[in-house]
Formats: sequence, C-alpha cells, structure tokens
Amino acid sequence: MTEAYIIDAVRTPRGVGKPGKGALSHLHPQHLAATVLRAIKDRNHLDTATVDDIVWSTSSQNGKQGGDLGRMAALSAGYDVRASGTTLDRFCGGGISSVNFAAASVMSGMEDCVIAGGTEMMSYTASFAAEQANAGMPPRMMGSGHEALDELHPQSNQGVCGDAIATIEGISREALDALALVSQQRADVAIKENRFAKSVVPVLNADGSVALDREEFPRPETTAEGLASLKPAFAGLADFDLGNGTTFRKQINRRYPDVEIKPVHHAGNSSGVVDGAAALLITSKEYADKHGLKPRARVVAYANQGDDPTLMLNAPVPAAKKVLAKAGLSKDDIDVWEINEAFAVVAEKFIRDLDLDRSKVNPNGGAMALGHPIGATGSILIGTALDELERTGGRYGLITMCAAGGMAPAIIIERI
Repeated sequence: MTEAYIIDAVRTPRGVGKPGKGALSHLHPQHLAATVLRAIKDRNHLDTATVDDIVWSTSSQNGKQGGDLGRMAALSAGYDVRASGTTLDRFCGGGISSVNFAAASVMSGMEDCVIAGGTEMMSYTASFAAEQANAGMPPRMMGSGHEALDELHPQSNQGVCGDAIATIEGISREALDALALVSQQRADVAIKENRFAKSVVPVLNADGSVALDREEFPRPETTAEGLASLKPAFAGLADFDLGNGTTFRKQINRRYPDVEIKPVHHAGNSSGVVDGAAALLITSKEYADKHGLKPRARVVAYANQGDDPTLMLNAPVPAAKKVLAKAGLSKDDIDVWEINEAFAVVAEKFIRDLDLDRSKVNPNGGAMALGHPIGATGSILIGTALDELERTGGRYGLITMCAAGGMAPAIIIERI
C-alpha cells in the first residue's frame, strides 16, 4: 500500500465567533478557506494543476457556508481549474475525516496529491440560525422532530449530554474546572513561546490590511475562583420544551431513567465559539520526491467509531483503542495526544479511561482556551500535534474528537 505523507499544515488564528465582534466575523467563510489554501500553495511552491482533489469539512453548510467550499475556495485562492474539490460533514469530526479521506485516496494509489482541511465561521452560523428563527424557522435541534428515530436512539443537546456524562461518571465540577484552567495556562505558554508560529498564517482583509494574526479567544487571566463563579450554561436548556411534552433531559432519561443530571458545564469549561480554517497537504512519496517536497509526517492509521448517540460524546475512547489496534501500537507509544475539548468532561473521561500521562494530552491547551471552529478543528489539531512532535522530538501523535450523533474519527501520525 502507498504511504500517505503530510507535507505541510497551516491554519488561521481563531477569531471570536460573535457577529460583529470577532476580528474575522466580517469576512466570508470562503475567504478564510482561500487564505489557508493559498498559504499551502505558496509555501510549497505547489503546481496546483497537479492537485488531484481538495477534501474540505464544513459542518453548517448553510447560506455562505454552502456551495462546496472545497472547490469554490480553491478557485478564490488562484488554483488551477483542474484542482477539483468536495465538501463533507461529520459534525465536529469533519476536520479529521477530511484528512483521513485524503490519506485514503493517496494510500489506495488512485491519487497522488490531495489537500484536506476545513472551515467554520461560527459568527456567521450563529447569525444564520437567528435569521431562521426570526423567519419562523426554528433552528435544528438534536432530538426534535424525529419521533421515529427518537424511539430507537433518543438524542439530546450536546451540553446536556456533557452534564449527563459527568453525572454518570461521578466527575465533579471542580475536576472539570481544574482541567479548564490547565488548558488556559498551557495555551498561554504556547502562545508566549510561539509554538504555533510554524502553522499560523495571518488573515488579510480585501485591502491587504491584517484582519487577524494571533489567537483572539484565550483568556490567560483565568483563575480557579473565576471559573467557580460561572453559572452552569445548560441547566435551563435541559428542560427546554421541544414540543410533544419532551425536553432534552427527558430524551436522556428515556435511556437512562435513574440519572439526575447535575449541571456542571459553563462557558469556562466548554469549548469556545470561534471562526477558523486549516489545510494540510498530503501526497504520495513518489509525488513528494518528484516535486522536491520534504514530508513532515506519515499517516500510520485512521479509524471511525460510533457509540451511544443518546450520550453523544463518548466515542473518542473506543475510537482511540480502535486506531491503536489498527496501527499495532499501544498507548505507551503515543507521545502527543490531541483530544478535542468540546466539553471538559470529554477530555477528562478520555484521560481517566485510558489512564494517560496528563502532560502528553493537549500539551498546548485545547478548545476550552483556544476555541472550536466545528468543521475545521480536527484539521487544526492534526497540525498542532505535528508541530508538537517536531518541537519535542516525539514520534507518534494520536488525534481524535467527539462528534454529534455519537461518533468519533481518529488518526495516528508519525513524525519523519
């Protein structure tokens, strides 16, 4: 089987995902995607006529984020028209899946040069949902309007699921807040030491001025006392009336009737709402040799795993076990773990269930500090893991994340 090599990884800084307030919120999502695609092209002197495909991830494919960003952003970035493109959606996991699909195409021998990545402008998708609501179209919610499906697999809101998992596992709010504080502290160190400098490219406005060239979301001033003072974010939402006499809480209690959900997640120990994009260049060895490209890593193995959609967020652990087995590796072989901090309980349970060395997990902070641009995050995390392997001299990195519907993609990379 042909090896799939990661030649380069780039990303934008993450901007606050609030309409009119974040530094990127005035831009079109296609502009963010084109920014990283252009950087991949320019940094690697890429002949874009030789790009076989562009596999892109965007979770909310509505309005400006619809219309196949993979293809349209490539045209905006000045790519040759022969560079095709497609866009996928695996909810939060799409940014890993785009890389996995690109690697699979190369490993099959059918393609030699594929770019993978993703974009999500949450400042736009939030306003889009508001527009729908104002027009009398309620935003789509997991667990509503799908009675037949709910009979088999009742689904709830992700934040309520996070609270339910913490309740079931007996994980305290204090433990979750402690992890959130570590995330902020590690991100602060990483930023001050320029650990993200190799991958981050500035986003420019149409007139060439800088829109954003640094992380906008982190709060390095965060304290344990400040986190403890925040009100739970999903207590009221748990009892939101979905119609037909059901609520998000009732959806979970249909499967787990004895669980009295305790609200423990809040804005400080949940992932940040941000805008961002990322791209990775993946090629065969033959292509790299022919075009004078130096591989930075190879894709060792990838996997997908489904789990209970009612709790929704628990698939990363079985996904990690599955991809380790495919690679013939043990947890002790992994030097860097990136588990997306969708909610603190996801990362905390992951660490506990696999009995991991905490210093190797999200060593540069995670989404609680840096933000989670849904469809782009997986691609960002792969690049972050690669940068950290190169910084520390590590060999293997494992990247995984929960996704709505009770799923998790995973990938293991090896530094070259």
